[in-house]
Amino acid sequence: MIERLKDLIAPWWPVMRLRTILFGVLAFAAAMPAIGAISLRVYENTLVRQTEAELVAQGAALVAVAATRWPGAPPPVARPDKPPDGYFRPEFTTIDLSRDPVLPERPVLAPARQPADPQAVAIAREIEPIVERTTRTTLASAEVLDRHGVSASGEDYSVLPEVRAALAGRPRTVLRENGELQRRYRFEWLSKAGGIRLHHARPILVGDRVEGVVLLSRSPRALFRGLYEDRGKFALAAGVILILVAVMASLISRGVTRPIETLSAAAREVAGGGGEIPRTPRTAAVEVRDLYQDFRAMADRIERRSGYLRDFAAAVSHEFKTPLAGITGAVELLQDHFETMSPTERRRFLDNIAGDSERLNQLVTRLLDLARADMASPEAGAASDLTEPVRRAADAAGFPVTVDVSRDIPAVAAPMTTLDSVLTILLQNARQAGARHAAIAATAQGAEVVLTVTDDGPGVPAADRERLFEPFFTSRRAEGGTGLGLSIARSLLAASHARIELGEGGGGAVFRVILPRAN
Repeated sequence: MIERLKDLIAPWWPVMRLRTILFGVLAFAAAMPAIGAISLRVYENTLVRQTEAELVAQGAALVAVAATRWPGAPPPVARPDKPPDGYFRPEFTTIDLSRDPVLPERPVLAPARQPADPQAVAIAREIEPIVERTTRTTLASAEVLDRHGVSASGEDYSVLPEVRAALAGRPRTVLRENGELQRRYRFEWLSKAGGIRLHHARPILVGDRVEGVVLLSRSPRALFRGLYEDRGKFALAAGVILILVAVMASLISRGVTRPIETLSAAAREVAGGGGEIPRTPRTAAVEVRDLYQDFRAMADRIERRSGYLRDFAAAVSHEFKTPLAGITGAVELLQDHFETMSPTERRRFLDNIAGDSERLNQLVTRLLDLARADMASPEAGAASDLTEPVRRAADAAGFPVTVDVSRDIPAVAAPMTTLDSVLTILLQNARQAGARHAAIAATAQGAEVVLTVTDDGPGVPAADRERLFEPFFTSRRAEGGTGLGLSIARSLLAASHARIELGEGGGGAVFRVILPRAN
């Protein structure tokens, strides 16, 4: 079930680089404290605005009661069935902890110069039971002021900015320090709203006139109390954070950790001589995918190289056994029958020993040449003109060679020594095969230059074409051939990103050397 689910998700998994995954994880980890702090500040600001909304609602109700009972107030109008546009005027909260200043604690108010308006005092006493009952629930204190900002007890509130705004006909809420606060919790200092109190002043409008003000104040809900009361929401938020952390951990595991562990186990198995290369995970990071591809290419190359070494070791042992056996047999015969042999027989056995020694010497020389060719590396900035190595090889061939290489042929990205060795090997093979004439031609084909070497010899039999470039394969072993010439040529060309192939021709052999053009 899980595997099927993985197969369904894998095609839609985003292809990401390792640096993207790590940056996302680190950015998420770095943002966690800021996210937590911002979340607490936002939540605390929400608590303050909630308190302001409650004061606005309570003040609107008290002002409506006072305005309808004010002496001389017009009779209340019933709500129309279809209220006109602008009939509803919602009042939104305006307080912002991060923006609005916190004013000092409400100062001690001076006695007013004149007593409060008797009408305002009467209204205050009339709605006092309503205020008292609402205070039980809202915990907000309320004070009714006259049109000059004077309370029923004779205190002058007109010096307060929120009262002045209400006397001008505008409701206003301000933040003030709460001097009566007694901190009970150790971490209460973390809350900015814990030491403030909201003061909301609202005008009592009778018609178009401001006849008085209702002033309410209340402390907002404490942050930690709010956290406790909303613990379910915060538990949900904590669960979401844990899920995000698990997702990020899974992303790292599927994109980096698990693929690398799998590749590490496969590397140990390959090093032990077995095992299979796992398929590249679709959910892995781009760099890890490239690592899988490189590891697969390396394992394939190691396998080919191991097979090559096994076959090469077997061929070398076989090639060395024949002359060594001849030398050993001749030496044993000379040791056992030297006195009874005729001078002619001794000479024949000594010539056999010399011939086999010469063959061993050629084998060793060719093997060293092949090792150097296999270990050759590209020469940076190589640029060789074909005319010179072609002329030298033709002059040293020992039989007629026709050259058709124009000076307009571009330079090739291969060392001059590689060209000399490859052409010499091809012309020597042609002469040893019995060719009496050869031809060398060069043509430019796009980003490559093709060098064609043809001869009028017997050609390559169809049965030998597949094995022609294998080490130690030769059809002229009796004439002293080692079968390493074409292998050396192919390795030398491969070091310069060039190649050699057997072409089709009429009668003789045709070899095509494809060389990259020099920049």
